[in-house]
Amino acid sequence: MCNDYRLEVDAMAIAEDFENLKIKITFSEGIPNIEARSDIKITDVAPIVRTVEGVRGAGDLVQRRWSWPGPTGKPVFNFQSDKREFTSGRCLIVADGFYEFTKPDDPKQKKKDKWLFTKKDEPLFCIAGIWRTDPKVGEAFTMLTMPPGPDIAPYHDRQICILERSAWADWLDPAISAKQILRELPAGTLRVERVVDPVPEVESLADASPVANSEFRLTP
Repeated sequence: MCNDYRLEVDAMAIAEDFENLKIKITFSEGIPNIEARSDIKITDVAPIVRTVEGVRGAGDLVQRRWSWPGPTGKPVFNFQSDKREFTSGRCLIVADGFYEFTKPDDPKQKKKDKWLFTKKDEPLFCIAGIWRTDPKVGEAFTMLTMPPGPDIAPYHDRQICILERSAWADWLDPAISAKQILRELPAGTLRVERVVDPVPEVESLADASPVANSEFRLTP
């Protein structure tokens, strides 16, 4: 799962990257001032690209809150994708890195180890997400998750759904089955490096209660 990610490129760079894939980006709310951030945290506002209804090969770039309150009040920042189609509310979450946290080998080390994952040879990538309107916080998005691929499995038992660039347009098209799009990435697709200066312990997956491990599961 993911509760912290990175984006250090601006809106026009994002639009240019989408244009290279023949996906036209619109700015229905104006071109946002996207601040470069090494850490985007739950409840922060961040850019997403949403489906333009009835238009294939187009996306609307807006900024929205990451997570909405779940039934117990905990933020829904991750959402299981398993066996679901998501025929509405799809979005692409733009990132250039994300983090996972693991228990340190040294029992004397109190802080979790922080690992940065990036996609090899790509300046940015997209995470499959969904958005909805919540009566308390307004429009917000969450990241979809799946079983871990070979690059993530040593660090966590779930992972966010990272899309191949060829699948970006398909994810924005609700007519295309999610099961055809959400696939495990081949081994070696992601580069991982340890972040030398980990965040404080309270920010880690295991210690950020009640946020930690708050993946939403919907009973079929």
